[in-house]
Amino acid sequence: MTPKPTDLLTVPEVLAELRVPRRTWQRWRELGTGPQCVRLPNRELRVRRSVLATWLKTLEEAA
Repeated sequence: MTPKPTDLLTVPEVLAELRVPRRTWQRWRELGTGPQCVRLPNRELRVRRSVLATWLKTLEEAA
């Protein structure tokens, strides 16, 4: 099943949705605590909308 383009969010879209600065995103990536990403053949990162929702849910439960 091929994901729809709307199922994959760009990093700027994720940052806007979460309202966090790029540096916070970079820190999460360094620490391995952010949502899992998909690396495209052109080396750009995408985040599946479902993965982002699941990741946010785990943060809710941990809070």
